[in-house]
Amino acid sequence: MTHTFFKYQGTGNDFVFIDNRKELFNKNNTKLIAHLCNRRFGIGADGLILLENDEDADFKMVYFNADGNESTMCGNGGRCIVAFANKLNIFKNKTTFNAIDGLHEATIDNGFVKLKMKDVDDVEVFKDYVFLNTGSPHHVTLVENIKEYNVKNEGAKIRYGAPYNKVGTNVNFVKQIDSETFSVRTYERGVEDETLSCGTGVTAVALAMHTLEKTNTEVVTLNVEGGTLKVSFEKTEKGYKNIWLQGPATLVFKGEIEW
Repeated sequence: MTHTFFKYQGTGNDFVFIDNRKELFNKNNTKLIAHLCNRRFGIGADGLILLENDEDADFKMVYFNADGNESTMCGNGGRCIVAFANKLNIFKNKTTFNAIDGLHEATIDNGFVKLKMKDVDDVEVFKDYVFLNTGSPHHVTLVENIKEYNVKNEGAKIRYGAPYNKVGTNVNFVKQIDSETFSVRTYERGVEDETLSCGTGVTAVALAMHTLEKTNTEVVTLNVEGGTLKVSFEKTEKGYKNIWLQGPATLVFKGEIEW
């Protein structure tokens, strides 16, 4: 049977999208999801996202990693599904949608998407790294030689190592450029490799760098392998609120595939 899909990317973080408002897609078929995300034998993507109906919002986002398993929040995927829902005429400029970590607000203007992320109350600072959850768990560490850094090997060691073990974490390697700008490279669990961008990752980096007093600004620019993102936020007594992930979300192509 032939099925229609859409391919979107947000600063190089790419996703297969399927309109599942009629609930025809089998979400338990991890092999199919992994196949569709496979860059050799399928469409190719960092993840697959279903757009579904929701009782409390304009739509619902269901996100799967490239390994076929449903996962935690994906920031760039969230920005891309806003662009997708806008293309489907579900909303015009402003929207609210449900994801695995709750409700999200978003706006879109000429393909530029601003996505409100969950509040972050707990930022754990250790000797060599910072750990926090921005919808997905993130380990953040500063490195000097970021361009030559072996993100896949070093990221895998941290992702599978103590204290994360089987649950695992995403790993972000960071280099400060100036008082408001940082370069970021991310190893993503579920993809088990470096991705060109990670939305929850750059959000975690912005908050981590502010916590470490590497920056005093509340609007941080993050340079990733696939482009540039911005994260704005407000500091509170407990942590951070009004966190917005901002950047482009682009339709790559629409296609049909049989399964």
